[in-house]
Amino acid sequence: MVAGRVRSGITYGSAYRGIDMHSSGHQDRSLGTYLSIEVWGDVCMRALVISPGHGDSDRFVDLPDPQPAQGEATVEVIGVGVDGTDDELVGGAYGEAPSGDDFLVFGHECLGRVVTPAGPLALGQLVVPIVRRPDPVPCLNCAKGEWDYCLNGLYTERGIKGRHGFLVERFTEDPAYLVPVPEHLVEVGMLVEPTTISVKALEQVDTVQQRLTWQPQRALVTGAGTVGLLAAMLLSLRGLEVIVYNRSRSGPKPDLVEALGARFVSADDVELGREFADRFGPIDIAIEATGYSPLAFTLLDVVGPNGVVVLTGVSGGDRTAELPVDHLNLETVLKNKVLLGTVNADRANFEAAVRALEEAEQRWPGWLSRLITRRVGLSDYRHALDRSSDEVKVVIDIAPADGNQRG
Repeated sequence: MVAGRVRSGITYGSAYRGIDMHSSGHQDRSLGTYLSIEVWGDVCMRALVISPGHGDSDRFVDLPDPQPAQGEATVEVIGVGVDGTDDELVGGAYGEAPSGDDFLVFGHECLGRVVTPAGPLALGQLVVPIVRRPDPVPCLNCAKGEWDYCLNGLYTERGIKGRHGFLVERFTEDPAYLVPVPEHLVEVGMLVEPTTISVKALEQVDTVQQRLTWQPQRALVTGAGTVGLLAAMLLSLRGLEVIVYNRSRSGPKPDLVEALGARFVSADDVELGREFADRFGPIDIAIEATGYSPLAFTLLDVVGPNGVVVLTGVSGGDRTAELPVDHLNLETVLKNKVLLGTVNADRANFEAAVRALEEAEQRWPGWLSRLITRRVGLSDYRHALDRSSDEVKVVIDIAPADGNQRG
């Protein structure tokens, strides 16, 4: 029996330090190892965890019901989107447990409902939690609330690096890291976090292009996954001609692109390169959303004079490629091209993402719901990790969207 009460949703570890997560006391269940812990005076809740760095260590554990510290809100989790980061965490590629713990609650694309109000957040308010937290030093940027530009790498990220995530029934949080979401987005609010990726990308494009007089007309997005489609949505809201380039034409992705008034182009029909621009016209903005690293440099050949290439995908491994570096250097310098990378987002990006989803829902009613191609319950989470290339966003539902408790 373990004594303890968790006071903050930031770390659950105070009640679990010293416990061997692989001890013989664990019971093997159909969905992985399930740890049942009796805690004095606390109600337990289910959470989905991994042992960072160990592949296929995903399992359920029971954690004490979190109790909010002074000024914190308690949030009931409605649903969590699954993405490639979660796949890599489960595969053991990376991840970091909070200090004092040897496990990490994962999941970061969260929508929840406030059940214990705090600060400006009322009871029942829908919220999306911000993922990254500033480093404790703090560095120059974290001190200014720009934790997405952290200089020393000591930041933490909920569900990824040093802080527990949201594949859990409830968590507590400082209202400064909870962004309100309107009720009419209750079915799609977990798309806010992936939308912030392209919100920030375009914010950076706007900042860089203050260097000149610029009227972009045409944009290219490589990859028709969640991030790519949301990027196409944001670019379409800006009134640009949008082309989405994807490996395959199968599944719902071509229809989703065309519903935005954009053009879907399959890699089977045309290769990226100088000929692409000759066929479709000069590209002013290219957003790379596949994580396939050779595309980053190919896109420098696709964008026109003064064009910007933004990398949003993360590529693991040690892939190498032979590149026409003299040509790319010449093109980039003589035509004032820009290649930049972007990661994570700050509160302003989250708030802008909420506004963008509202605008998209008004302009293309039902389109956002179509991005969620499958929903599964928490007990069936393994089916969410097993996704086909034709799917867009799979969501793990945890609590009813209407706020009623499950029986």
